[in-house]
Amino acid sequence: MKSNENSIKRMSAFAVKLMKNKQNKKAEANQDKSTSTYVSHDVLDNTQHNLSLLSTMSTASALNSSKVYKKKMKSDMKKIAKKQGPLGRASCLPDHALNSPMVNTIQTLKKAKKGKTKILPDIQEDNRTKTPALSFGSDINLLKEIADELNAKKFKAQKRNTRKSPLTGSLDVPAKKRKVSNDDKSEDGDRDDAEDERDNERPYMYDSRHEATKIFRCLIHPVKPAKFFSNLWEKKPMLVKRHQANYNEGWFSTDELDKILRKENVKFGVNLDVTTYRDGKRETHNPAGRAYAPVVWDFYQTGCSIRLLNPQTYSRNVWKFLSELQEYFGSSVGANIYLTPPGSQGFAPHYDDIEAFVVQLEGKKHWRLYAPRSDAETLPRYSSGNFSPNEIGEPILDMVLEAGDMLYFPRGTIHQADTPEDTHSLHITVSTYQKNTWGDLMEKLLPRTIQMAIEEDMEFRQALPRDYLQYMGIANQDVESPERTAFLRKVEQLMMKLVSHAPLDAACDQMGKDLIHDSLPPFLSQEEKDCSIHGAGEMWNKKRQTISHSVEFEPDTQVKLVRKGVIRLVTEDDKVHVYHSLENARIYHGEDMQYIEITADAAPAVEYLIHAYPEYTKVDDLPLDKNDREGSPCSRVSNSCLS
Repeated sequence: MKSNENSIKRMSAFAVKLMKNKQNKKAEANQDKSTSTYVSHDVLDNTQHNLSLLSTMSTASALNSSKVYKKKMKSDMKKIAKKQGPLGRASCLPDHALNSPMVNTIQTLKKAKKGKTKILPDIQEDNRTKTPALSFGSDINLLKEIADELNAKKFKAQKRNTRKSPLTGSLDVPAKKRKVSNDDKSEDGDRDDAEDERDNERPYMYDSRHEATKIFRCLIHPVKPAKFFSNLWEKKPMLVKRHQANYNEGWFSTDELDKILRKENVKFGVNLDVTTYRDGKRETHNPAGRAYAPVVWDFYQTGCSIRLLNPQTYSRNVWKFLSELQEYFGSSVGANIYLTPPGSQGFAPHYDDIEAFVVQLEGKKHWRLYAPRSDAETLPRYSSGNFSPNEIGEPILDMVLEAGDMLYFPRGTIHQADTPEDTHSLHITVSTYQKNTWGDLMEKLLPRTIQMAIEEDMEFRQALPRDYLQYMGIANQDVESPERTAFLRKVEQLMMKLVSHAPLDAACDQMGKDLIHDSLPPFLSQEEKDCSIHGAGEMWNKKRQTISHSVEFEPDTQVKLVRKGVIRLVTEDDKVHVYHSLENARIYHGEDMQYIEITADAAPAVEYLIHAYPEYTKVDDLPLDKNDREGSPCSRVSNSCLS
């Protein structure tokens, strides 16, 4: 037995040395690559012999040969998991167990060569010292057992720290702890029970901006957002090849499309299009009425492409992702689903008026991108018609998207796509920044600026020269005269004065008002609904035959907006309106613009809530007098937009 232990130690030492050499070489070769996962040195040093031992033993009997070893392995892996998270950077679970796309953390799996160690990458940035972590096969049951145990403990801890209240609100995550100063600590350095209790009473601060950033980072991973916006956004296309077919799982699927067609009232031409592009001719084959599943699949079998125009109306996942991304972009975000049968093409070459993120969900698709034909077609405000092949030149990018990949291209990029003969294609195109430019802002700003200048400045109300038509106009544009020169100088002077009259904030509010109407309603979890009017409050008690669960705003009731971008405070014609997206439809402009009119005295309280987000605020701390607290229009904002 002792001899066997010595042999194991020698094998471990040799494996440690060998693995370190391989890791150093791999780190140098892949310094700029994103497909790797890391744990910190201080944790890995304590488990290095265990990791190397597992990588050198090929049978499960080696893993179970010693109860002492198993206990130590379990202890060491817990240290890693506690430091990095059971499904975080140090995760050694198989790729199918890590399939949690588009949530807090997403892991991708590098295509591994036969006989090589698999490396699990993580989207999270980390400035700590990094060392590759290994993935095993023979120890998988033990590691899964550890992860399940830690997840169970984490859930119990979250449940203890979460405080649910009909109005203060809480999510299925621990309460956020505030920073502790020296004054908060007792003499022996430990916090007292009263302070711990106060921390437990503080509700969790959900920040929709933070969640939106995580979703976008997942969308473009491994490219960093700062690099994307400085080098690529509105400038040139970007292709991300991930070599992990299930990376984009969770957005949508062909199976979900089939269920939608069978359960929902999807209409041809309204919600769904059937199209072909053959021999240079683009055709739409929409019949009238409802798009029944057998009819749609019959079109598909004859080579027609299927385009679902508003998937967010029917798919909760698409709704959630798009509603989060609109918080990130500060612009309306939409999507279309495209299902293309093998060996076919559904659309002619064209360009669009949106920034496009093509997320490949199933199968493969061959894409060709072309540069804008002129400056006038660069970043266009409107989409183009169909182009013929001789109008678009040579492609600047010619590639095949596979499941898990992502392609971005700016407005004005001409594009076309077809499927290979051996597979279908399903992708979702996420679109944003339609009519969200400086020019669109100026269209809001300039008319009101001129109106205000005329009202406020007498110089704009002075009469034009009697004879200005004699030297101005297209017939006189090439004729130089002192009168014409003086007239042009006067116009230039007035144009400069317009800047001082420009109501820029009011124009931006009008852009924000339009965004509220264009936006999807926020996707609320059940926990969020339970903390707001959307799922809590008064209800009919069938057993008692009376109203129960009455909730009133008390001075110490804590409230906050359900989302940062859910409202817009706008002053219009001496009235104060709070526009909101809570009651918007999940189809574009399916409802009229929703707003609440409040008094000018109540406006500071709404401003306070906007700037306080994501922190909770006591009702008593809002800048309101007693009359405004009880039954004022501001309380209607609280009832609908707060949690």
